[in-house]
Amino acid sequence: MTAAGAGTLTAAPASGTGAGDAALRRAEAIRLWFQPVVAAALVAAMLIWVGVGNFDEIEAQTANFPSIGRLALEHIELSLMITVIVLLVAVPLGTALTRRWGKPAAPLFLAIANIGQAAPSIGVLVLFYLAVYQAGWSSFWISVLPIALYALLPVLRNTILGIQSVDAALLEAGRGIGMSRPLVLARLELPLAVPFILAGLRTSLVLAVGSATLATFVGGGGFGEMIDTGYKLSRTPVLVIGAVLAMALALLIDWLGGLAERWIGPKGLR
Repeated sequence: MTAAGAGTLTAAPASGTGAGDAALRRAEAIRLWFQPVVAAALVAAMLIWVGVGNFDEIEAQTANFPSIGRLALEHIELSLMITVIVLLVAVPLGTALTRRWGKPAAPLFLAIANIGQAAPSIGVLVLFYLAVYQAGWSSFWISVLPIALYALLPVLRNTILGIQSVDAALLEAGRGIGMSRPLVLARLELPLAVPFILAGLRTSLVLAVGSATLATFVGGGGFGEMIDTGYKLSRTPVLVIGAVLAMALALLIDWLGGLAERWIGPKGLR
């Protein structure tokens, strides 16, 4: 009786865990199909409103197709450059902090990244602007660099976690067949850490797109310009169109990040 009871107790969690994993997979699959539809519907609704809406003269100066196209391009450029900087800094830095010679410095760099994300993004942006605006920096870089610091932590932390999560037996096996430490890193550690890095990158992308709306306060453009204009001039249509388009872009970027998580990386881990 005891053995039978024990068998029942151990089987139940496994079954529950399997059902939970299946539910999560179904939810993720539904989200991957549903999210781009929502984003496309939001964009279509706003563009139709711009095309047929009855705007006054002030609203029409901002809520028009050329202006929206320019702001969308600026917002995408800001977001892409932030992403490139985050990847170029966080992945090599995170990798270095997992090496034997770099581990002692890991708490320091993680603390700096934590401070960058814990501080309000508008505060980091404005302080950076005040520090460098007299040096003749362009508003693009004044916007990009502090937001990149703000979005750095997820990729940095996940790079470290992903490399540390690689089974030590695999590393020993790699060294046992004659692979050097750099080769073990390139062929085993980094490829197996890709799912972790992509999960962090997905979070950073959403942070970058959302924070890029603040670039308007230092002349960086983007959809934040529409939001700020609509608020300052008490023009609700302009405010709503800018906010909804920024939200749709964030949904689209998050969806692309989900696709990358699903299809990039070692096939056995997908």
